[in-house]
Amino acid sequence: MNLNSPNSRGLTLALMLACTGLSSAHARVTRIVIDEVKPMQEALSGGVATEQVAGRAFGELDPGAPANRLINDITLARDPDGKVRYVATFVLTKPVDMAKASGLMWHEVPNRGLRRPNVVAERANGDVDLTSAWQGDNAGATTVRATAEVDKPHWLKLPMVRQPDGSPVAGQVFGRIVNRSGQGSQPLIVQSNPVPYKPVSLDTRASKLVSRMAESTRGEVIGEFEIASSDWAWARCDAANPFPGTPDPSQICLKSGFDAARLYQVSFTSHDAHPLGIGFAAWRDLGDFFKTARADDSGTRNPVAGAVTHSIGRGVSQSGNFLRGWLHLGFNQAETGKAVHDGLWPIIAGRRIALNFRWAQPDGVLELYQAGSEGPQWWLPEPDPVRGAPAAGLLDRCTQSRTCPKIIEHFGSAEVWALKLTPEWIGTDARRDLPLPANVRRYYIGSSNHGGGAGGFDTSLPGVGLPASGPSCPGNNYGTGVLPANPVPHTETVNALRVHFRNWVMRGIEPPPSRWPKLADGTLVPANKQAMGFPTLPKLRSTIPEPDFIMPVIDYDWGPEFNPVDGSGVAGHAPPPIRQVLGMYAPKVDADGNELGSVPVVLLDAPLGTYLGWNITAGGARPFHAGQICNYVGGMLPFARTEQERRATGDPRLSLQERYGSHAGYVEAVRKATLRAQSEGFLLPQDAQALIRSAQDSSVLR
Repeated sequence: MNLNSPNSRGLTLALMLACTGLSSAHARVTRIVIDEVKPMQEALSGGVATEQVAGRAFGELDPGAPANRLINDITLARDPDGKVRYVATFVLTKPVDMAKASGLMWHEVPNRGLRRPNVVAERANGDVDLTSAWQGDNAGATTVRATAEVDKPHWLKLPMVRQPDGSPVAGQVFGRIVNRSGQGSQPLIVQSNPVPYKPVSLDTRASKLVSRMAESTRGEVIGEFEIASSDWAWARCDAANPFPGTPDPSQICLKSGFDAARLYQVSFTSHDAHPLGIGFAAWRDLGDFFKTARADDSGTRNPVAGAVTHSIGRGVSQSGNFLRGWLHLGFNQAETGKAVHDGLWPIIAGRRIALNFRWAQPDGVLELYQAGSEGPQWWLPEPDPVRGAPAAGLLDRCTQSRTCPKIIEHFGSAEVWALKLTPEWIGTDARRDLPLPANVRRYYIGSSNHGGGAGGFDTSLPGVGLPASGPSCPGNNYGTGVLPANPVPHTETVNALRVHFRNWVMRGIEPPPSRWPKLADGTLVPANKQAMGFPTLPKLRSTIPEPDFIMPVIDYDWGPEFNPVDGSGVAGHAPPPIRQVLGMYAPKVDADGNELGSVPVVLLDAPLGTYLGWNITAGGARPFHAGQICNYVGGMLPFARTEQERRATGDPRLSLQERYGSHAGYVEAVRKATLRAQSEGFLLPQDAQALIRSAQDSSVLR
């Protein structure tokens, strides 16, 4: 056949169009609507003309398809034709001239609906960035909009779960109120949004409200008593509208008012179940559609059609946990059988999102009774002898389907201390370092806050850039830290990892070897002061960190219909009983209290103080967590300036003058630190020069 003849070219075009139709059909995004196109300033895009395209995707799922069968309750959410439908918002950031596209698409997972925009370097490269919704526990501000806008949060519209006869599905759920006071009513909040489930009955005799004086990090309850049903109401109340108030299923009104020193927990029956695991499929299908499809089923063109050759899924914190759960349940395999993404980057995330089960609260943070640490957190199949689970790993399903992506994961110290990370490294029995597969790289940024700190050098100096007060502890009205915030940055390390990941996915160039604390070399030890070698420092109690200071993995009993290996099924216990508490490990520290086993970071190699991945919760107006770990925010204790100053306070750490001598000496220490980080592949040349200039301009020893 003459491939250049008109007839042959027509046949080729017909085949291409046929393939296009197949692609859009398999993507399961049946329709897209473009609601807004907004240009970006070229100065924010490295000189490349860039625009943002916001819209909605309408998708449908076949509950019987192998790629969807693992979605909990999907068969109870079918339309009359047997399909299950959803609506997801999305934003594409792309070059105006798609001829300038690099071929790489970053697919972002929103964090509690918030879009994480790609950075200038990615826009300057011509990368496409896609953000698409996954979270469908709609309540309060999480309602899906009729139109999508570039600057608005992203939520997923899902059907309600119903029995085959159309009747509602009932179950027990719980909500908590902490650090609140006064006579006014209080809402049930998970993180920053309302609990997505409402009581079936406003009769308080059908619910149970208890009050607690305290809870330990291990889940031990102190001073609990039940509040009589006559002494509270599902209602909104205030001074002008006192108890019993106006009926409201989202608020609790107490006859005697709330005491900030106590926690309040309510258990109740709800009918508001959603098949939240559809969020995994929706995120999969939008990624597949924008990567592979030419148009939707009605002919609306994909704005980045034909421009994406490689893609990397990326998520931070809660969103990184989403990626780990998404991959574990096999969602990197599209309905066509092919891999969706070539790479996954779960950032500061060492658990799995608590999503694919009935009555999940995926908006939650790591307070007591929050799911997400069940089952394997490690990549390769390993037994779970402490919890009695069979050998399993996060890569099991993608290995079977041959759809495993290349993976980079990086963490800081906060993930160890408050986000229950270390079982991923050593299993539940902590007998050995678990091996990494060839497609995974792991990097640990020691002594750093969740997501990294402000960076710079004056940020470590009292009276210059170091805040006098502590940061807010993340979580549901959690409290405030005693120590000022930790400034150790992740930015420069992430800049280098971004380049490595691009080269690995697009060119096959291997990133630097993994680096993290290990049992084998003694840099990972039990999480207590003695084992870590943590010094006794001014402004800290002499026993910290105690064995029960770290937030441990708690083995919950979620009920007989819950599958802990997959984190799927029905959570039948609200709240769940505690079976056991796992022993936790943390990095060993040097004489200053800074962690070992880290990738090179300039501020750690030329330190100005002790940098902590943990902080201590203050008392004051929010006393419930006082003295405990300040959830997942870090702290900092600066070095004294002179030997005389440090001896006056009993500080065992060398002063700045003893370490560096002068300002010029400190700048030289920074210069040496940049050379080390560059040589090992964790610092870009332009960032090294910027750090040296910042050190020269700093107030250190001036």
